[in-house]
Amino acid sequence: MFKKIIMSLLAFFFICVHTSAFSAEKLTVLLDWFANPSHAPLFVAQQQGYFAKQGLDVNLIGPADPSDPPKLVAANKADIAITYEPQFLQQVAGGLPLIHIGTLVDHPLDCLVVLQTSPITTISALKGKSVGYSSSGGVSSVMLKTMLEHNGLTLNDVQHINVHYDLTQALLSGKVDAVTGMMRTFEVIQMKLAGHPVRTFLPEQNGVPTYSELIFVANKNHAKDPRIAKFLTALQQGVDYLEKHPEETWQAFAKTHPELNDELNHQAWLATLPYFAKNPAATNEHEWQQFKQFMQTNGLLTEKKTS
Repeated sequence: MFKKIIMSLLAFFFICVHTSAFSAEKLTVLLDWFANPSHAPLFVAQQQGYFAKQGLDVNLIGPADPSDPPKLVAANKADIAITYEPQFLQQVAGGLPLIHIGTLVDHPLDCLVVLQTSPITTISALKGKSVGYSSSGGVSSVMLKTMLEHNGLTLNDVQHINVHYDLTQALLSGKVDAVTGMMRTFEVIQMKLAGHPVRTFLPEQNGVPTYSELIFVANKNHAKDPRIAKFLTALQQGVDYLEKHPEETWQAFAKTHPELNDELNHQAWLATLPYFAKNPAATNEHEWQQFKQFMQTNGLLTEKKTS
């Protein structure tokens, strides 16, 4: 009799587990780039089973082209995409049916950089100097223009050099005096580890309204998809757990991503912690309106009606 009871309980457990697995709702999330420390809360939510507890089977996918994720979501080829606030505003103005549903990193990560050994200690000292960049025109140029004007200069006061995504080498080789677009949570650390510490100038401290570096977007026709609320609930739990267990979560991430298990990514993991949105589902409407107005004023948005 006892044996039959045990067998019945095991059978019931087996059915429950499999029923739960089969009922999990699939959710495809396109990253903005390959998996890296900037996505930490997502991977922590997976590690700790928070997505599963919400009944979600979340698939995190790195794109072949960083510009693809929002377009694929707009075309209903994926559920959620990570993108950047400035680009999102432009995409919506351009007609893509996207809506902002949450925030991953609610601070800028880009910065203007010079070598610490450089005599340039202020942005105003860049007059007559060369500034390297990776992409011409658009948001990056307007941000550089604004930072210069905030310090009494214009774009004509500096020489622009396209270094073709080789910011670090251009700075180290002396090809340029400064570079713009370097990530404060990655390349800045990389330079320090290589024995070449840098001096950083932050856009939000030099005339550029603060903005969110990484946000989550969905097709606006799916704004009421119940999976979105479940996703953000699990993500919130991931953020909270990450904040309390930074080293433990790093070790788990490094184990599942051995190609990233090095000191650079370890330090980047820790350095990015202060920049994650404490409440991923919340939106600072005042900051968003300020930054949207900044883009409109600088001719970066062609449509007045954006969302």
